[in-house]
Amino acid sequence: MATPDFIRELRASAGHQLLWLPGVTVVVLDDEGRVLLNRRSDNRRWSLIGGIPEPGEQPAACAVREVLEETAVRCVVERVLSVQALDPVTYENGDVCQYMDITFRCRAVGGEARVNDDESLEVAWFAVDALPDLGEFGRARIKQALTDAPTWFDPTGTG
Repeated sequence: MATPDFIRELRASAGHQLLWLPGVTVVVLDDEGRVLLNRRSDNRRWSLIGGIPEPGEQPAACAVREVLEETAVRCVVERVLSVQALDPVTYENGDVCQYMDITFRCRAVGGEARVNDDESLEVAWFAVDALPDLGEFGRARIKQALTDAPTWFDPTGTG
């Protein structure tokens, strides 16, 4: 994935050490109830759309921007699904990041889904009952997006 300039500048002095960063994940639904996904160029896996807010950028604005940049789909934010500290990630180059993820449910309002930058190999709409493997994170976020019930994460992991 493309590394934002401000993170490259941080890495120049921080090296590979852990960076605590904001991140957004977006569950985009269309009027048919399908989910918008991209197959990422870095790991070749299907994924929800996501990214890192620029300094000063509001998370909801980042969600809308990332969807447009990566898929050419215009969307509007409907609600926040979750706010959660994710496990640290170590990238191939040795950089370590941990994200405070804010996941949004958005509704597509225009555009045609297509690869719109170099971060995606494919972009497509999927019926909920025909999703590719997204792992537990993606499945849980989609499940949250399809219900209006509040969701609570047990911070202790004990249920």
